[in-house]
Amino acid sequence: MAQPGLKLEQEKLSCSICLDLMKDPTTIPCGHSYCLNCIGRYWDAEESPSCPQCRQSFSPRPVLVRSSVLADLVEERRRSSGPPAAPDEPSQDVLCDFCSEEKQKAVKSCLQCLVSFCEQHLQPHFSISALKKHKLVEPSQQLENSVCPLHSEVMKIFCRTDQSCICYLCLMDEHKGHQTLSAAAEMSNKQKELAAHRQDVQRRIQGRQQEVEKLQQVEKDIHQSADEALRNAEKIFTAVKQQLRSQQESEVNKVKELQEALEEEIRGLRRTAAMLEELQQTSDHICFLQNYSSLARLGEASDPTRTDVQPESFRRDAEETVSELRDRLEELLTEEWSPVPPTGPDVEVLVPQAEPQTRGEFLQYACPLTLDLNTANMCVRCDYPLKAYSCRINGILVDHPDKFSYWPQILCSESLTGRCYWEVEWKASSNRWDVFIAVSYKDISRKGDESAFGNNKKSWTLQCYNKSYEFRHNWIRTPVSGPFSSRIGVYLDHSAGVLSFYSVSDNNMSLLHRVQTTFTRPLCPGFGLYDNASAQIWDHWSDWDLFD
Repeated sequence: MAQPGLKLEQEKLSCSICLDLMKDPTTIPCGHSYCLNCIGRYWDAEESPSCPQCRQSFSPRPVLVRSSVLADLVEERRRSSGPPAAPDEPSQDVLCDFCSEEKQKAVKSCLQCLVSFCEQHLQPHFSISALKKHKLVEPSQQLENSVCPLHSEVMKIFCRTDQSCICYLCLMDEHKGHQTLSAAAEMSNKQKELAAHRQDVQRRIQGRQQEVEKLQQVEKDIHQSADEALRNAEKIFTAVKQQLRSQQESEVNKVKELQEALEEEIRGLRRTAAMLEELQQTSDHICFLQNYSSLARLGEASDPTRTDVQPESFRRDAEETVSELRDRLEELLTEEWSPVPPTGPDVEVLVPQAEPQTRGEFLQYACPLTLDLNTANMCVRCDYPLKAYSCRINGILVDHPDKFSYWPQILCSESLTGRCYWEVEWKASSNRWDVFIAVSYKDISRKGDESAFGNNKKSWTLQCYNKSYEFRHNWIRTPVSGPFSSRIGVYLDHSAGVLSFYSVSDNNMSLLHRVQTTFTRPLCPGFGLYDNASAQIWDHWSDWDLFD
């Protein structure tokens, strides 16, 4: 910004005709100074020469001479003001088209006149009746865009058929019969649409901001969980280390005690050996016989010190401790650590979707399932690929590492992720044990009580029995109430951690039990079948007659 002193100096050195710094300055007899060419052209246009400022006349016409002093001052002023503005950086201000000398900043543009006006030249539009009707807008450098390129008329009409602005002549020619309205009315409509779009964008921004805040909270939770896990791991490692060191010290002390006892026994035996050797070498018969009885008893073998210390015992205890540590760490990492959805420039943040409501909506996520015969217990028989039922023995005696050896259970071959839905038609004759409809991780145990669906952290199951239901997970049983049905629908949203069981009757769906948790691995559907119970997976693609 120019200082006031410099601005005043520039005004004194400026020509009042061209309003720029004087070029070849000259001073006329009245004392005012102008550009040599400017005052010469000014006098050429007048009958008698006079000063443009004070109006003093001169006769005869004065001879104009360049003032060297003023020329030096002007040149010094030019150098002090710096280089002129670059031509590729024009001023953004719209200038008045009516100003003939110094261009003033425009305050309005007229769409009828297609001209921009400063405050002074705009006044006729407020005082003249014909001009009062003109449309005034904010100053614009693109007024020519408002003129029809075909007819050179102002475009005031919008053609909805061609989605373009037209003039009234276009309406009678190229756009005749088209759907049209005034440009102002269309602008009003578009502004309403724009406002609605802006609101939608704002809602999306707010939604994304909420997602960002959630991810920031997830990041914070990750750090807290990691720090807590590290602290817990350090405590576990410290405890295990102390336990191993304590066992090591105890076992070593036992060994040292045995070692000291053996060394003391060796020293005693060496003394006895020396005395026996001395007795054996004596030549005195009487002395030999008198000392023989007492020394002979010293040489008799006594009960040896027990040295049956087994290092395998300590090794086994150490391995069991390390195994327990590994199990605790796996439990800490797999059960307590919450997985985080991937993010990044190529990954869309997934907003949780609403759960289906009608059976038709559920069936959109129907997935084909097949029974895995390798997992079937010997008391589960299959009509491959969809039906399984309990029996005394299925005749399959071939052992397989995936087979359930303790409970009459079977898994499906598929490992499910995403959103999945399937239906199971079940039937049982016993009032004590019936059907377990379950989902499980693939690595569920195959032996022992903990291999039963619901008796561990790796499976979730709905037990159907005696006109009632019960949900089981991690040895915890939860009674479930709801309409009784021989068909159960199972809905899984793996990424959202949702598992739901439904009672299905015709097309009616009734929620029985819903689980909200975190699934860390793909899930396999499975069934537990007791006392002549059976379960059949409904084939959505080729319906069958159920239990005909």
